[in-house]
Amino acid sequence: MMNLNVRDRLDAGRPVLGTFVKVDSPAVVELIGLAGFDFVIIDTEHGNFTHAQVENLIRAAETTGMSAIVRTPSGEESPILHALDSGAAGVQVPGLSSGGEAARAVRHARYHPLGQRGFARANRAADYGAAPLDAYFAQAARTLLIVHVENREMVEDIEALCALDGIDMIFLGAADLSQSYGAPGAQDDLKVRTALDRVTATALAAGRHVGAVASSTAEMDALIEKGVRYIVWQSDIAMLRGALQTPSRHFAQLRG
Repeated sequence: MMNLNVRDRLDAGRPVLGTFVKVDSPAVVELIGLAGFDFVIIDTEHGNFTHAQVENLIRAAETTGMSAIVRTPSGEESPILHALDSGAAGVQVPGLSSGGEAARAVRHARYHPLGQRGFARANRAADYGAAPLDAYFAQAARTLLIVHVENREMVEDIEALCALDGIDMIFLGAADLSQSYGAPGAQDDLKVRTALDRVTATALAAGRHVGAVASSTAEMDALIEKGVRYIVWQSDIAMLRGALQTPSRHFAQLRG
């Protein structure tokens, strides 16, 4: 059965810490878990993974008690189904532009009555058919469905998005949102910050969790103060790059 620790902590009002995984390395995922992270997001939107690799990374996360979320490349049925059948604790769906598009993602990710997710028990999420049917459906109903808000069209339709049954969390895609508002990379642009504040307030008022990326401890603290509880710290690549650059820069001085 899937590891839903991150869902349990969020529902208890506790903040959770995760990171994007873009490298196919179970060892790196284990290291992230051993460092005390609560979850990883396996990034199949910007990373290069096969379905089998994703499933093995989910296994690696669970060895350390972490939950594994999969960021799908789109809201289409196939990537959502593969991720959930492999035992992911949830999916993060990017690139949507309306509540109507999000409703289709709900249909793909949820079983009846909220959706029409393709049903098969011979998969990892259902213990390869060994899980009792009632227990499996109960677990599947608690997987996280997270929708990115990363364009101005989705901001304008945020009330419709938050009204949809079956969506658990709104994820703030600040970088993509800055491009959508004509200020690529300028996440502190007034239009971008205003949009992010509107989305956060609407989501929290509707009883939805909110997630966002933090690149510094100050940013992490500010997000939690605003009510964001799903904190994504950089990525495996960013952390590895930072760890490698520290000794390299020092040694460059010694090298002369």
